[in-house]
Amino acid sequence: MNSKAKQRAWSLQAEPSHEAPPKKAAAPLAAAAGLIVFIASADDAGERLDRWLGRAALERGLALSRTRLKGLIESGRVVLDATVTRDPATKLAEGMRIEVDVPQAEDLSLLGEDLPLTIVYEDAHLLVLDKPAGLVVHPAPGHAGGTLVNALIAHCGASLSGIGGVKRPGIVHRLDKDTSGLLVVAKTDAAHQGLSALFADHGRTGSLVREYRALVWSAIPAPAGTIDAPLGRHPQSREKMAVVDAARGRHAVTHWRLVEALGPVSLIACRLETGRTHQIRVHLAHIGHPLLGDAVYGAGFKTKAARLSEPAQAALRDLGRQALHAAALGFEHPVTGEELMFESPLPEDFSRLVAALR
Repeated sequence: MNSKAKQRAWSLQAEPSHEAPPKKAAAPLAAAAGLIVFIASADDAGERLDRWLGRAALERGLALSRTRLKGLIESGRVVLDATVTRDPATKLAEGMRIEVDVPQAEDLSLLGEDLPLTIVYEDAHLLVLDKPAGLVVHPAPGHAGGTLVNALIAHCGASLSGIGGVKRPGIVHRLDKDTSGLLVVAKTDAAHQGLSALFADHGRTGSLVREYRALVWSAIPAPAGTIDAPLGRHPQSREKMAVVDAARGRHAVTHWRLVEALGPVSLIACRLETGRTHQIRVHLAHIGHPLLGDAVYGAGFKTKAARLSEPAQAALRDLGRQALHAAALGFEHPVTGEELMFESPLPEDFSRLVAALR
């Protein structure tokens, strides 16, 4: 994504006025299963097997990532000139016959559930959805069902071609249960690999744009700023994250910009340079501006609610969660190379609170 696209994302208004137009679906990659045969040419001689297979599979239109191919090699499913090899670094020779035995993708043990989803974009490789607050992304203790993954299994059905050999949606980033907004999910192994690399880089050298809207306590003293503070597990409460010393934490950077001053509250935009667990929530609490409604990191600010008007207090109670929304998501499509940009307006409960604060 070019710098203009990134700048457009950073300069969105508090409530985006439009959503991205529908995109044309890209041609699907073929679901790879069964015996696939390649012949190495003179130009391929000396190349590393797993790297070459990754390119060859893509050229043939097969939904096999290099990571998946490496796993097939190591499990003994690749034969070179009638000899099984388990070494991904094996060098090719001219005329070599490469046979890859790709098993059918296994069905995920989780059951699909017919839950409502707001899909803003979908093609053969991935989908982008607008997650409501209250929806858990992935099954976990206490949330064995009713999650986004369960809903995606039902929605995608046979279009899941197998990620790492399993028919499952590829979750490359998450939103907290009570955070609403945009989320991208991979449907194929190739898309999952590309998106994973993009999110691991967090847009520092790639095309990724992630922007959030947040309501925080107290007036912000500057028009913009950056929080650069390492994050790690809280020393007393393992369920929480905290700003810790660099030796124990992971590098974390959040850029923020004031959107609107609302008396004892500020509406801000946050852009992530890294993607740590609870990053925005912990960073904003660290600088003394925790999110409204954040019972974990803003518990000490509950008494500030008495300074709000009666309508605002009622709207905050109705919100019942942290005031955080993933408002913009942009990235280069990992398979087609198309630049995609999506915007999500503030959900109704968040908008009512903003209106009441005004």
